[in-house]
Amino acid sequence: MEDTKKGISSRQGGIDRRSLLKIGAGAAGAALLPAVPGMALAADKYPALANYPAGISGDSVFVGLTLDLTGPYSAEGADERKGYELAAEQLNAGAAEVKKISPLTKKGILGKTLKLGVIDAQTKPNSAVQAATRFIHEDKAMMISGSVSSAVAIALQKVCNREKTLYLAAISGSNETTGVDCQRYGFRLCYFAYMAAKAISPVLAKSLGKNRKAVYLVPDYTYGHTTYDSMKEFTEKEGWTTVGQQVHPLGAKDYSSYLINIANSGADTLVVIDYGADAANSVKQAKQFGILDKMKLVVPYMSPFLGEEVGAEVMQGVYGSMGFWWTLQDKYPIAKDFVTAFEKKFNQKPHDSAYIAYLNTVLWADAIERAGTFYAPEVIKALEKGVKRQGPVGDVWFRGEDHQGVINFPIVRGKKPADMKNKADLFEIVDVINGADYLPKLGLMGCKMGPA
Repeated sequence: MEDTKKGISSRQGGIDRRSLLKIGAGAAGAALLPAVPGMALAADKYPALANYPAGISGDSVFVGLTLDLTGPYSAEGADERKGYELAAEQLNAGAAEVKKISPLTKKGILGKTLKLGVIDAQTKPNSAVQAATRFIHEDKAMMISGSVSSAVAIALQKVCNREKTLYLAAISGSNETTGVDCQRYGFRLCYFAYMAAKAISPVLAKSLGKNRKAVYLVPDYTYGHTTYDSMKEFTEKEGWTTVGQQVHPLGAKDYSSYLINIANSGADTLVVIDYGADAANSVKQAKQFGILDKMKLVVPYMSPFLGEEVGAEVMQGVYGSMGFWWTLQDKYPIAKDFVTAFEKKFNQKPHDSAYIAYLNTVLWADAIERAGTFYAPEVIKALEKGVKRQGPVGDVWFRGEDHQGVINFPIVRGKKPADMKNKADLFEIVDVINGADYLPKLGLMGCKMGPA
């Protein structure tokens, strides 16, 4: 089925219907952007490896997106899809906006049309791995991308490493993604728990005071645990005391038992490490329990969707870090390009999930152009060289030693409703963090990279 207005084709592709993204009027399958004329690459010196050269034998190249479109991170997953679509559209057209980030781009990637396939990973590692495996074996994918859950991201980069297929995580906040679980074929562009905690802790101490008692609400998986560890480390360096943590399952609906313990903890600050729908549900229930009338709320790793879900009254004065906030367009011209193009295409402001998806895709394409080939080991070398590109919020690149992105990001604070210029104006930017200054020292997170 094809929606010619959106340029989207849908196919079954052998994937269980439950795991497919539903597009338009209920169709399910892979989202394919409009084609531009491709050109065959001349034969080069590299041997066959995974889907090379079979995956580039025609005039297009396929990327498989395993996005968390259902489950607690579904809003972020849907936003990522829009970022990927915008990047593919601009790359295929050789748009001026994308050339500012990837100056070697012409039309397509090495002249080939980029096509995207989208499958719902359901915020489950097993579903994501099954989807990625099918993309690699059935669609000859040359790259896999997507994730909100770090458990999903870690599982995907392991299977892609085994399959010798590049994987670029979208959102993944765990320290372990480019730490002990780093993989030669895996790259993470976005900032993560250690960087967020190191950046926000001095801001919290200056704004809220140095002698606070913090209690944490923690989702029970790698992102939650490593974020708790990093926040505890850096806030205690600023003089805070940790009085406890309440650990709950990912996707919990009822937080009452955890919130009762929090209310009785003696804390004056509630740090919600939850993300996505978990953050919205837990914050709403904390408000209903009266906890937010007695404790300051901090959300150190914050999704922009949280403000929209719980409202400005609850979020005013709440500090957090974000991957991107749309008012950065007032300071950075390339951020303005991105926000303008996104609004034109989707009639809404982009969030950090779309931003990371967009930038990931463009930087992958740029590495291929620099390498002059789709052969994965050479693309990896190009990414590992640490060539700086001008991103929407300053220079961006990857560290070769652990494949962690070096990227700037804002610290934000929820606005008072009276100060909002419009309903999208939920946060003010307190500071823009220079990512290079907040990365962990090499080796600290335990990364030991295998060969390509």
